[in-house]
Amino acid sequence: MPITANDTKRKSWLDVPENSDFPIQNIPFGVFLTKENIVTVGTRIGDYAIDLGALQQLSYFSGIDLTDDMFMQDTLNDFISDGKKTWRLVRNRIADIFDINNPQLRDSTKDRDIVIFKINDVEMQLPVLIGDYTDFYSSREHATNVGKMFRDPENALLPNWLHIPVGYHGRSSTIIPSGIPVHRPMGQTLPNGENSPVFGPSRSIDFELETAFITTDANIMGEPIPAYEAEDYIFGMVLLNDWSARDIQKWEYVPLGPFLAKNFASSISPWIVTMDALEPFRTKGPKQDPSPLPYLQTKGKKGFDIHLEVSLKPLDKEETVISRSNFKHMYWSMSQQLAHHTSNGCRVNSGDMMGSGTISGPTPDSYGSMLELTWGGKNPLKLNDGSERKFIEDNDTVIMRGYCESNEVRIGFGEVSSQLLAPFVRQ
Repeated sequence: MPITANDTKRKSWLDVPENSDFPIQNIPFGVFLTKENIVTVGTRIGDYAIDLGALQQLSYFSGIDLTDDMFMQDTLNDFISDGKKTWRLVRNRIADIFDINNPQLRDSTKDRDIVIFKINDVEMQLPVLIGDYTDFYSSREHATNVGKMFRDPENALLPNWLHIPVGYHGRSSTIIPSGIPVHRPMGQTLPNGENSPVFGPSRSIDFELETAFITTDANIMGEPIPAYEAEDYIFGMVLLNDWSARDIQKWEYVPLGPFLAKNFASSISPWIVTMDALEPFRTKGPKQDPSPLPYLQTKGKKGFDIHLEVSLKPLDKEETVISRSNFKHMYWSMSQQLAHHTSNGCRVNSGDMMGSGTISGPTPDSYGSMLELTWGGKNPLKLNDGSERKFIEDNDTVIMRGYCESNEVRIGFGEVSSQLLAPFVRQ
């Protein structure tokens, strides 16, 4: 089935600002709350949120096999479970509905008033009920930098890193949408030069520049997913700020890896950009040497050219762009991550989220964390207001943005923005 929604010549009768992340060729999916306190599944074109539940009730999806309440829910899980054919049919239909040459909704004032909202008049929600969250560690540059800081600089990568997409199971209960603030966590740390730990607020809060992909129901327990089929089970992608407490992490991560240093908060952008929308921006990933084992081998372009940037904004001050990176630097692809994840028969469900791991590029200005940008705090960053940062301070806001761009079209994710607050105080 062709992806007609991607036609770069298509224009919408809705006004779309120049350089918008959300032209008619994007059509992401999300969940939002209206002024009338109604939660609905929706999409976005330009600066408008579109109520897909209302569109369905008004029979605009006639001819597509959907359950009656498909879009009148508070998550996308059921829609995602319907699979790739349904996703493409719905996305193509939305593109047709909002095409400048289609008068059906364009000329119906009554229907438009029910369906279309200004983006500032809705409140974005978490788009899926995330049952399980896995975070990978798939940037060679990031893994090498961390290895140099914490282990032997001459052997920065652990022996298994070039053979498997390393990952760990995270915590889904504290994944939040953009705009929700995060409290500085309390935890155990080992002060420099001391032999006994102390308990208190983390002093080394960091961001991690990541993306994440959302899966559909991929397999039954015991069934592996071949790498060449893996993309059929990936619905789309979001931006991910996987908050980290580096001092807590340093004390706790041996022998079992990340725990409390990572599960206090993970922030995601609210619009899921589909793999269909990202299709034109495929690119080859880095050369893999040694060649992966057969079950991880893939052909063709499995990377995506997604420009990424991170800004830091002190309270009531202008933001400073502190990192510019690109998803194409990832050593292990999403196909390989999902194939490895299920290679032992692990079940993957609709709405599961898989984090890419920190996305660092080859140059210091493309590193994806404060840990790397300041090299563990040794080289503080200077912000536009003249202040310096080794790590994130209370009331700072971290803003991540991402987009793909060609001569014909720009497909973006919007942003994930979260403010760090002081530790939670029980009233």
